[in-house]
Amino acid sequence: MNLTTFTSLLEHPDRVTPEQTTQLKQIIKEFPFFQAARALQLKGLKNEDSFLYNNQLKQTAAHTQDRTVLFDFITSEIFNQSDISQQIKSQEAYLHNMPVYDAVDVSADMEAEELVKAHQVLSKDFFIPKEPSEEPETIPEEQLQIGKPLDFNPAETHSFGEWLKLTSFNKIDRTDRAKESAEEEASHRPKIEYKPLPEPTLYEADDDPERTRRLELIDKFIETNPKIKVNSPDSSFKKTNLEDRFQPSDSLMTETLARVYVEQKNFSKAKQAYRILSLKYPEKSGFFADQIRAIEKLQENK
Repeated sequence: MNLTTFTSLLEHPDRVTPEQTTQLKQIIKEFPFFQAARALQLKGLKNEDSFLYNNQLKQTAAHTQDRTVLFDFITSEIFNQSDISQQIKSQEAYLHNMPVYDAVDVSADMEAEELVKAHQVLSKDFFIPKEPSEEPETIPEEQLQIGKPLDFNPAETHSFGEWLKLTSFNKIDRTDRAKESAEEEASHRPKIEYKPLPEPTLYEADDDPERTRRLELIDKFIETNPKIKVNSPDSSFKKTNLEDRFQPSDSLMTETLARVYVEQKNFSKAKQAYRILSLKYPEKSGFFADQIRAIEKLQENK
C-alpha cells in the first residue's frame, strides 16, 4: 500500500476493501503504534462482519492515546454506514419519481372478500390441527450473535467501557514448583540440632523500684481484666451497600451491553441484563426471553 492510497483511505474510510484490510495488518505488524492504520483496519473488519473485530477493538483501544477519539470514530456515521444503506439512499430518487396511476375504488371488492372470510370462520373445516414443527433447532451461538461485531452508539460509553474491562484472570499455580524447590533446598541444607532453652521467668528481680512498680501495675491490670464498653449502634444509621454502587443503572442497560456480557462469558450478568431490558421494552419481551433461554442452553452445553 502506497502513501497515496493510505491518504485516500483516511479521507474515505468507508471504502476500505478486504485486500486493503490485509495490507493494513502488515503495516500494523511493522508499526504497532500506528493509530490511524489500526482505525482503518477496524473499519475494514466491520465491513467484512469479521469475528476478529471485537478482539481487534480491544487491541486498538490499548494502542490509542485518547480512547474518546476512538469511541467517536466507531460510533460515527461514516464508520457505521454500509453498502446496504448506500443502496437504500440511491433508491430514494426512484421512489420519489415512481409513477402513480389514478385511484381505483376497491371498497366493494374488499367488502365481498371480508364476507367470504367471515363464512370461512364459521365452517368446521376452518380449524386444522397443528402439526409438530419441523423447523431446524436454533444454535445458541448464532441466536446470541457471538463473534459478530459489537455496534456501539454515542450514548453507550458505559457499554464501551465494560467491553474494555478485563473480566477474568488465570491464577498461576505455583504449588508444585514451590514444593519441588523446598524439597530440593531441604536436601542440600545441613542438619542442625536444636537444644531446648531453659524456661523463661516472667521477669527477673531488679533493684530498680520504679521498674518493679510498673511491673506490678501490669500484673494488676491483667488480673482485673477491664473491658471497654461499646455503645449500641444508632438504629437510624443505614449501612451503605457498596455492591449496589458498582451495579450499572437500569438507564444504562442496552442490548449492546447485554451482548458485551455474553461475549465476556459473564452469563449471569447477561441474563440479568435481558431481564431488565424486557421490563424497559415490554414489546420485545418475547425476544429477550428467547435470548435468556439461548444463554441457559449455552451454559448447559459448556
